[in-house]
Amino acid sequence: MPTILQQAMNLLVGDQPNRPATKSSRPLRQFTDNQLIKLESEIGKTLFGDIPKGHKRDFFCLDEETWIWHEVWTDKDGHKKEQTIRYEIHPNGILKVDGAKNYNLIKGQELLNLTTAIRMYRERVMRELYKRDHRTGALLTGEPGLVSHHG
Repeated sequence: MPTILQQAMNLLVGDQPNRPATKSSRPLRQFTDNQLIKLESEIGKTLFGDIPKGHKRDFFCLDEETWIWHEVWTDKDGHKKEQTIRYEIHPNGILKVDGAKNYNLIKGQELLNLTTAIRMYRERVMRELYKRDHRTGALLTGEPGLVSHHG
């Protein structure tokens, strides 16, 4: 039985991790990787519930081994606050990088929450944005879908 880390890796990279998406392979439009990430984040940011008023949130897959959580808000004194957390997938676990000095392997509920978010992200992004089955990559309709920035 695959470990939770192996399951997370499968969710991250899918069935064909080494197949790069190219501009010429993308039907309908010529999206850049940054544009695709922005489109994917529109779905990803909704996975954690309502976004408080005055907050901006992003959650997206940067590449096969990196997930980004970014939030910007204004505190009660009117000061802009910002937090970026990077989750790096490693053979021995998922490393949470929070700020310049905080590096920790996540475990327990935080690991379960992240892997659940990754599964939901992959399912929704594949279905809603790329019009593909999240397990097989097959098109869901007869119309061409986009090609993911991570292959």
